[in-house]
Amino acid sequence: MTYPVVQTGEDVTRQVLADSPELMTVAFHFGAKGAIGAPHQHPHVQSTFVRSGRFRFTVAERTFEVGAGDAFVIPSNAVHGCICLEPGTLIDGFAPRRDDFL
Repeated sequence: MTYPVVQTGEDVTRQVLADSPELMTVAFHFGAKGAIGAPHQHPHVQSTFVRSGRFRFTVAERTFEVGAGDAFVIPSNAVHGCICLEPGTLIDGFAPRRDDFL
């Protein structure tokens, strides 16, 4: 199944890659330096892999930079967001699935 590409912000898109009730994989593409993944939180545990680009993340008041090949986990309900430093793509896993993305 091919899922649609959804605009989630200025120069930011999201596309579900695969899903089951227990797990979902999603690609977020940031097309320009300065594009923002707005701070938010959700009950899902999130795993993020940086496929390409460079990003500054804030997770639960901790700020750090990541680049291609880096990965990290965001705990359930932690407030998090990012700023794109170099255009690229994040691959996120969510457990359980984010039904709001379907």
